[in-house]
Amino acid sequence: MNDRAAAGPVRRSAAAVSAHLEPSLLAVTAAALAAGGVAWAIGAGGLADLVWGLGTVCAIVPAVGWVVAALRRGHAGVDLIAVLALGGTLAVREYLAGALIALMLATGRTLEAAAQRRASHDVRALVERAPRTARRLTDAGVSTVPLAEVRTGDLLVVGPGEVVPVDGRVASAVAVLDESVLTGEPLHVERARDEAVRSGVINAGGAFDLRATATERDSTYAEIVRLARQAGAESAPVVRLADRYAAWFLPLSLAVAGLAWLLSGSAVRAVAVLVVATPCPLLLAAPVAIVSGLSRASRLGVVIRGGGALESLGRARTLLLDKTGTLTGGRPRVLDVACAPGWKPARVLRLAASLDQYSPHVLAHAIVDAARERGLELPAASNVTEDPGRGASGTVNGHRASIGRIDTTGAVPSWARAVDNRALLDGAAVAWLTVDGHMAGALLLRDPIRSDAPRTLRHLRAAGIERIMMLTGDRAEPAHEVAAVLGLDGVRAELSPAEKVAAVRAERDRAATVMVGDGVNDAPALAAADVGVAMGARGSTASSEAADIVLTTDRVDRLADAVAIAGRARRIAVQSALGGMLLSLAAMAAAAAGLLPPAAGALLQEGIDVAVILNALRALRVDQAARPALTPAAEALIHRFAAEHHDLQDVLEAVRAAADRLCDSSGPPALAAVEEAHRLLTERLLPHEYAEEHQLYPALAPMLGGPETTATMSRAHTEIERLSRRIATHLRLAHARGGLDAGQLDDLRSCLYGLHTVLRLHFSQEEENYFSLAP
Repeated sequence: MNDRAAAGPVRRSAAAVSAHLEPSLLAVTAAALAAGGVAWAIGAGGLADLVWGLGTVCAIVPAVGWVVAALRRGHAGVDLIAVLALGGTLAVREYLAGALIALMLATGRTLEAAAQRRASHDVRALVERAPRTARRLTDAGVSTVPLAEVRTGDLLVVGPGEVVPVDGRVASAVAVLDESVLTGEPLHVERARDEAVRSGVINAGGAFDLRATATERDSTYAEIVRLARQAGAESAPVVRLADRYAAWFLPLSLAVAGLAWLLSGSAVRAVAVLVVATPCPLLLAAPVAIVSGLSRASRLGVVIRGGGALESLGRARTLLLDKTGTLTGGRPRVLDVACAPGWKPARVLRLAASLDQYSPHVLAHAIVDAARERGLELPAASNVTEDPGRGASGTVNGHRASIGRIDTTGAVPSWARAVDNRALLDGAAVAWLTVDGHMAGALLLRDPIRSDAPRTLRHLRAAGIERIMMLTGDRAEPAHEVAAVLGLDGVRAELSPAEKVAAVRAERDRAATVMVGDGVNDAPALAAADVGVAMGARGSTASSEAADIVLTTDRVDRLADAVAIAGRARRIAVQSALGGMLLSLAAMAAAAAGLLPPAAGALLQEGIDVAVILNALRALRVDQAARPALTPAAEALIHRFAAEHHDLQDVLEAVRAAADRLCDSSGPPALAAVEEAHRLLTERLLPHEYAEEHQLYPALAPMLGGPETTATMSRAHTEIERLSRRIATHLRLAHARGGLDAGQLDDLRSCLYGLHTVLRLHFSQEEENYFSLAP
């Protein structure tokens, strides 16, 4: 145990020494080469040889250490050729060649260290978040005890906002919990008496009693920490690209050098072969390309923690995604507002938000945000109280109102049954508004798919990802709906953290695998994947620290950019390395024939290095094919029309409400609803569509490849206008006849429902294809 405890500081000390050694060696070898050059220029040849020789010695000492360390691991790398070349130049007194090789070796090691140093899989955030104590309830009262002293069967008290310390069962009437730390699902859940609760979740309601069913060691949260540590330890750094080719390049170089010495009898000729065989294209080209890729990715808000992660990302073929916060926004939003007869959506939303503006609940925040997005003024509420898990109630404008959960299993109006049915079909939560004891409306809330998710997945497939799957702790119904909309290759729902890790390992057996997530529950899976990607903008610290790549912006489309950059950087690295080796092989043949002395060979090798480095620097260039460049004017238009989409949600609700009203009757209230919907269409929606057609689309067309790219959207505008005209015709007929005729009802309902469907689809397409282009 003491040996293991001491090993950590020893490794950290060695890493610190290595971090300073390579830059220092680069400085020393560069200074030696320059000083020797100055001495040679002033005619002090002996001094020049001395300085160059010292530079060579300074490089050979650490190089021998690197080779020995590699051999101990059973791995003979390309550094062995460099050591032999350095030693050979000293033996035959070709000091200039030695100094050149020393500089190339130091440069390659420094670049490689910068490109491939990876962050350790730190699980400190997991450990720091874990509770250290628990409040145990006994006959003598409540006492705080160390968590390690909690035993199965103990009765614990969990206060508001506290983390559940151990696995157990609810011993109170109800517990309201935030389980997002384990499932990723942002909606709070209720656990009734005797229902199981896992450690690590947060008490989002009032205090409740918990009967422990496991000790600290055997609880869920402790298992998450252990899984993250174990998976992180299994993730070894990627072997250097250069060393993959050393298996045949190293023996070939030695054989050519030995054959040249044997046939010519000249050790200088053998040294010349080793000098030009020194694999600087391998030592330099790959790290330069990788560093260039890292730099390019960082400009897009993608932090890649080392060249190994970038290289692995470039060869990945399987992508695994968490749902909540990754494919979806991570926050519930108001999907729709349903109203009782005589009520309007805006009034329902205003009253609900007036009560919820005092609540910390995640659904309350969503309702308040929806009201503010639509520009609604919220009146002050008085005597507001909140029942955890049920909702808020208070007095607004002299009326007693409540918003939250109610019992809908008994006799309820037909419109309320329709709301329940729709919530089930859409996988949405429902917040019911009651006013003076009567049901007035309902708000449907759901965590929506990110607008940039479909485009991102298409770009990922174009970048080489062949298999995309969802792994989530969420319920199966919403998970399968998201997977169907996005066209995923598979989905696994209701997974525990341990099951996520097992799924990641199973996919790793088939192909190089990337895992993307944003919660503490994702940290073990991120560490188990070949490449872990964390949504760092709003994700947990633990997931970011367990990941190889962190997206610092809340845009999942940056992942597609990162995959494209990684694949391009890796291809350029391989091209540069192979091209450099082919040139080195030609130089080796010339040196073996006596056409290249060591110093000239070293200079030629420098020329090869320059060529491959310039090629590797192409990884810095921007690939415009993946993402069109927006002009400032186009970006401003996108933001304008995206904001208008939010403002127009009440128009969509009015169209659907009018259609629903026609299903109940065709009397004056139904006609009034249709007239109101038509007024909103005429005054607000159609001007918006006209402006898009004549301002937004012409601005985007040149960047997207021409007017044909927006043609299908223009066709949707035509259909929206056609249906609106048809509704207007029905209204004229109704006014002429004194009311809606029975023969009009079917067609008018079809027009309204059809218009609602077209508008929802059209809005979604614009948000996915156009609005997601702007940051």
